[in-house]
Amino acid sequence: RSSVQEFMTFTSQLIVERSSKGTRASVKEQDYLCHVYVRNDSLAGVVIADNEYPSRVAFTLLEKVLDEFSKQVDRIDWPVGSPATIHYPALDGHLSRYQNPREADPMTKVQAELDETKIILARKQNSCCAIM
Repeated sequence: RSSVQEFMTFTSQLIVERSSKGTRASVKEQDYLCHVYVRNDSLAGVVIADNEYPSRVAFTLLEKVLDEFSKQVDRIDWPVGSPATIHYPALDGHLSRYQNPREADPMTKVQAELDETKIILARKQNSCCAIM
């Protein structure tokens, strides 16, 4: 567990350091995609997810978390803060909610429902043609 945490921390720091202000990027690292967002005020966040997690949803999560964080935590604490010194309880809720991108993101949910509808219609069309 600690080696996974170390990998995530090291990789996140490295990607943020190499990213310009005001940018979003997705970087492949081993079996994961690291989605990074560095705001113009230098506040940054990284989502590490598998290759199937929609990047649009990851960036929506990052934008939401960074926006909320910037309103709740004093800017002076950003560069020197750590999980031990900065209290941001909403993060756990966001991470829990975004485990399932289909439930967290309305557009992903609608797209999934459309895909299911297409499959059902294709099956019905194939069964109707087979009967004739």
